[in-house]
Amino acid sequence: MHLIKISVSPVQELIIHEVVEVDYNDLLRERITPAGNMPLYWCDSILFSFSSLPMSDEVVKDYMNGKIHWMEVHYTPMNNYIPILELVDNDLKSTFKIRNIDTSKSKLHKEFIKWLKSRKE
Repeated sequence: MHLIKISVSPVQELIIHEVVEVDYNDLLRERITPAGNMPLYWCDSILFSFSSLPMSDEVVKDYMNGKIHWMEVHYTPMNNYIPILELVDNDLKSTFKIRNIDTSKSKLHKEFIKWLKSRKE
């Protein structure tokens, strides 16, 4: 019987092209799209979203070499994790629900948040 080799190749570097602190409601609002609501991420008292670069040949090569690119990160402080966040839009007379994913066990996200907090001190 042929055994399949399984390898883990952790991220070696996170390259962030822009980081912006935004208002809580603005962060929620940006995740509401016509195609559906995109989730947010929470780690160590920070609520955030990120967008990746399009998968060009160069970006794929970086990924294969352990480098991840985040084009833009938006974040806001949020002390406690809440799995479903609600945004009340009075103009539309509607309440939107946004999924929030606790990524506090992700080494990448923990390192990012540690770096982010060190910049603010």
